[in-house]
Amino acid sequence: GSFDTFDIAKPQPDVHTDIPRLRQGGVGAQFWSAFVPPEKTRSGGATRHALEQIDLIHRMVRRYPEHFELARTADDIERIHKAERIACLIGVEGGHAIENSLGVLRMFHALGVRYLTLTHADTHDWADAATDEPKHGGLSAFGGQAVREMNRLGMLVDISHVSAETMKDALRVSRAPLIASHSSAYAVAAHPRNVPDDVLRLIRDNGGVVMVNFFSGFVEPEAARQSLDMFTMRRELEQKYPDENERREALRKWRDEHPLPRGTVRTVVDHIDQIVKVAGIDHVGLGSDFDGVQVLPEQLEDVSCYPYITQELLNRGYSERDIRKVLGHNLLRVLRAAENVARTWEESDPAASAGPRPAKE
Repeated sequence: GSFDTFDIAKPQPDVHTDIPRLRQGGVGAQFWSAFVPPEKTRSGGATRHALEQIDLIHRMVRRYPEHFELARTADDIERIHKAERIACLIGVEGGHAIENSLGVLRMFHALGVRYLTLTHADTHDWADAATDEPKHGGLSAFGGQAVREMNRLGMLVDISHVSAETMKDALRVSRAPLIASHSSAYAVAAHPRNVPDDVLRLIRDNGGVVMVNFFSGFVEPEAARQSLDMFTMRRELEQKYPDENERREALRKWRDEHPLPRGTVRTVVDHIDQIVKVAGIDHVGLGSDFDGVQVLPEQLEDVSCYPYITQELLNRGYSERDIRKVLGHNLLRVLRAAENVARTWEESDPAASAGPRPAKE
């Protein structure tokens, strides 16, 4: 993509994100997702696709130096924020992007990737997804190795998109706090993409954070019921329409025929309330999924809308200190904790940086 033809320094009303609206929304730091479509597992080229996405993020940051700077650490985020720029972090969405290679995982980290979502919509060779048939009963032995290697590197383990069993396995194996980068509360809206209460308690014990997704189909209870079949239908369309443009058109038509109730900013804050009730105020954040979803609640239409969440939290009696935790301090704490685990790992076992030992199946 070229930022000459698609200049995000100017308003871009066809998408959820541009620099004027990031500024309007008071965004101080953002994870940009290097998303790899799950069908790349079947067609090949998942790692190449991820690298091109990572390259795009690097080029975007370089293109707008007065607004953006790449952040690799929690300290970077705070320094960049103080300089009144937006700290840009990279997350890779979908463990299939490493093509079963811990070497690729290590190279992603070297390129600035600071979280890896263990799956996307589809189960793959080493982890079960929330929206597909399970194959491993959670993580495979290699999946456990990948989680530990991320701990060693200081890369956040992301349990959005994974099955509840995979969540529990990752929490059991991980030595560092982990994140759900864009998931909401299952008790409020019963969709498998959301986190059930028993896992919320485990995340509390792990020190992690659940970053609430804004997609109406995951947060509005009736919309969640309607969107249960969305991922299955997408896989069916993939088989029916090998041509990507035809597939997109069929998907758009399906969405037009199945409009979702949107909900409002209050719906999203209901999820924050639930996570606070079960896991505590230290374990919730914001993981919008802007530009990754089609339908959003009223007053959360784009990245300029974050102040509406702040206002609704104030309306519900949250303190300024607690609101700051939700808006970013919790994520900073988790990132610092992951960095500390990596540091102590290196000190206690310098040989480990040559790579992990093979796990026994």
